[in-house]
Amino acid sequence: MKRAHWVGIVILAMAAAAAAQSSFAERVAAVLARPLFRHATFGIELYSLDRNEPLFRLNADQLFTPASTTKLLTEGSALALLGPQFRFHTRVFAAGTIKKGELRGDLVLVASGDPDLSSRLRPDGTLAFENEDHAYDGSPYTRAVPGDPLMVLAELAHQVAARGVRKIKGRVLVDVNLFPEGERELGTGTVISPICVNDNIVDVTIGPGAAPGAPVTIHVSPATAYARFVNSAVTGAPNSKPSIRWAADQREADGSHVISIGGSFPQGTAPILYAYAVPEPSRFAEMALEQELRAAGIALAPPKKPQAPDWPALERWYTPGHQVAEHVSPPFYEDVKVTLKVSQNLHASMMPWVVGATLSHAGANAEQAGFDLERSFLEKAGLDLSAASQGDGAGGAQSAFFTPDFMVHYLAFIARQPDFSLFYRALPILGRDGTLWNIQVLSPAAGHVHAKTGTFAAYDALNRNLMVTGKGLAGYMTTLSGHHLAFALYANRVSVPMDGPDPAEIVGQALGEIADAAYEVE
Repeated sequence: MKRAHWVGIVILAMAAAAAAQSSFAERVAAVLARPLFRHATFGIELYSLDRNEPLFRLNADQLFTPASTTKLLTEGSALALLGPQFRFHTRVFAAGTIKKGELRGDLVLVASGDPDLSSRLRPDGTLAFENEDHAYDGSPYTRAVPGDPLMVLAELAHQVAARGVRKIKGRVLVDVNLFPEGERELGTGTVISPICVNDNIVDVTIGPGAAPGAPVTIHVSPATAYARFVNSAVTGAPNSKPSIRWAADQREADGSHVISIGGSFPQGTAPILYAYAVPEPSRFAEMALEQELRAAGIALAPPKKPQAPDWPALERWYTPGHQVAEHVSPPFYEDVKVTLKVSQNLHASMMPWVVGATLSHAGANAEQAGFDLERSFLEKAGLDLSAASQGDGAGGAQSAFFTPDFMVHYLAFIARQPDFSLFYRALPILGRDGTLWNIQVLSPAAGHVHAKTGTFAAYDALNRNLMVTGKGLAGYMTTLSGHHLAFALYANRVSVPMDGPDPAEIVGQALGEIADAAYEVE
């Protein structure tokens, strides 16, 4: 080929790329020019993974509230640090002797930090999810994964019975000393703990009664002695708004709770799931395990005046010879999939604790130890950590900030890792599943964008609006022309009307439009 002809082809290719980028810039400008965004700030960067260079930048070096796109760092780092094949081992020990079917001592479940002691488990070893996770309650689209939420505890109970135990003359305990229990994650308020049964929530599905003024219908899952619900909610007029609330929550002497349901639910509306976050996951798990042990045919005879557990003394029984049951989780990459697909706040919030406790054995300081390990991992990647700030695993902390440039360089680094395909497949797909299931469903980019969403919003009482302080979309795409991109899109401080469509979704659709425009970039 003659040199002049070759130069001509290069010039034409460069011109075509410039035209495509110009078209993208024009489409972005059209979105940003909408009245809704007149006081908002956008941060955008498209980064070519093929050429290792940015293709488009807007405020790319400014810090933005990232919301749940923070989970990209949490889960990507944990996947590398723990390893994709890491498995949680939840073990049960007999802290005493077993004679003639009677355990003369306590039965202790030692929590391992497994986030998936729930009905997510499938027979093939994978974990199931619903696009609108049950932790995000109060929406007509909210779903719990079908099945028995206590299936793992039932499995453990049957293993204990198979070891010949017919009676336990002692306590049923859950050891949560791996790291401290009690802190609430900042998104849905669910309690962080080394034990995680049904995501540490009770699903309460509420529907209308026969007529306005009649009691609402309720269905509780799992139904245990830990949480007893008193129904004081009534059926409202057709087309009224649901106003269900936990009107009162009383703790009983045995650690169980009596919860009063208040408010109203409109006649003619399909039932909606509401999530009750259990205040003490360890006690919830203990009472649920007791229930499953009885169902497995094991009699319980706890002491009449139980004392506080002497954990150092009990730990001496944690040996292979005294193990009576064990649950082994699916490989860790399956939980990464659940966490990223549905933006599972509790799972992501647990990860710094789990990483710090598992790898540094840090106990009470496990969360900071987990972040220290994450920082070391990111430093080795050569990333500029002055462009990032993180205070929790899920993105709800006030200190959460990233620049779009930091995020795309992080994503580019992850794309070069040997386990990238597992991370990539764990991300929501535009217009198809996870938190992107209803975004740009009919756009050309639908099915071709794998990205994490993020939403941080608060009620604006002055204007009776919702202030979307942070909305994000960050991930990967293969463009229409076959190029591979990492991208980060952020919109901060968008005032959205409360009436009409889901306010946060309005901003999410706008970011989806920008992603669709990027899909057509050469």
